Formats: sequence, structure tokens, C-alpha cells
Amino acid sequence: MTLSCTIVDYGSGNLFSVTEALKRCNVTPVLSSDPDVVANSDRLILPGVGAFGRAADQLRKTGLDAAVLRYLDRERPFLGICVGMQILMETGEEYGIHQGLGVFSGSVSKITAQHDDGRPVRVPVIGWNTPREAFTGSFAGTPFSAVGANAAYYFVHSYAVQCKTEGVVTAVTDVGTTQVTAAIARDHVYGVQFHPERSGLDGQSFLDGFLRL
Repeated sequence: MTLSCTIVDYGSGNLFSVTEALKRCNVTPVLSSDPDVVANSDRLILPGVGAFGRAADQLRKTGLDAAVLRYLDRERPFLGICVGMQILMETGEEYGIHQGLGVFSGSVSKITAQHDDGRPVRVPVIGWNTPREAFTGSFAGTPFSAVGANAAYYFVHSYAVQCKTEGVVTAVTDVGTTQVTAAIARDHVYGVQFHPERSGLDGQSFLDGFLRL
């Protein structure tokens, strides 16, 4: 049986890269901006690049914000990538204060970090990193369980999730001496700060793990 997965097309995100990555997972990707298609999908991916505020505005202008929330009420697997994860928070602080979807309690704020010698870390953070468990066993039951513990993923971001809900942060990574959120999860909802579609074989394995939840 061929799996299917809908990618939310709201004018923000690496749509081509995500589509091609899903094809390599033997999945039929459905790229859609139709709220009804999004809300009634079997699996849903919300990609994202760029600024939090612009992404949130685009979702609202197209009615896809309500469609995503309707989808989440159906308790089907969901994956938010980069800004697609950040927008699950209540607010984002990039170029002003912007309202997110409020699926999780918390905000998205600019990374302010230092190296060991006290020098500030330049942002955006760009490059490969290996997330680690936020607490013992936090990878269990998530797409991380389909990938080796030393897997590396591609990150590019200047802002990071500050989640207030206990137990939601499942993976963290270091930026200088500061620990930042790399992934969140609750029930059927998953979000990652990195780009699995741009992370080679490890990213492919992560996506495959998500698709088989």
C-alpha cells in the first residue's frame, strides 16, 4: 500500500525539497492550499522558511490556520519543519510580536548565545548538528527512534522555541554555551527546528519514521 502525505502550500517552505524527500520514502505527496484537503489529510507536514510573522499572516490569509487546527483535532500525525514548528507556539518575536497557532504554550525568540571564550555566537546558526534527548527516553515513540543516536541534521535559524509546557521538548542542541530546542512532540504532533528534507540519509530516515507512525 502506498502511503500519502499532504504538504501545506501556504507560500512558505522548501516545498520542492520536501516533496522530493517524500517521494524517496515511497510516499505520494499531495501539495495543497485547499483548506478542506489539508483538514482531511491522513498525514500532514507544515514546512516553513523565513520570518514567523509572514508565515503566520499567510496561513491566516488563506484560511489554512483553521484548517491545520481542524486537522490536529482529528489526532492524525503532524510534522512542523523549522518555522512550521515555531508557528505552533503562542507568539513569535521576529520583527515584532506575532500570534502563532497556540498549539503549545510558549514563544519564539532570537538566539542570544556565547562561545566558551565569551564571544557572541553569530546568527543565523547554519550547519550540521546532532540533537540529543531532552530527557531520558524522550526519543521513544518519535521519528527519532527510526534514526541512529548520532544522526546529524541541517539547521539554519536565528530564532528558537521557548516552550513552557513540561515534557514537550524532546530534543535539544547546543549553540555556543546555550541549549536550544531542536524538536518538540506531544501525542500525534511533532515539530523540528532542523530541515530533514535537506539532511541526507539521516533526514530521510527521520521522515520515514514520521510517515510510519
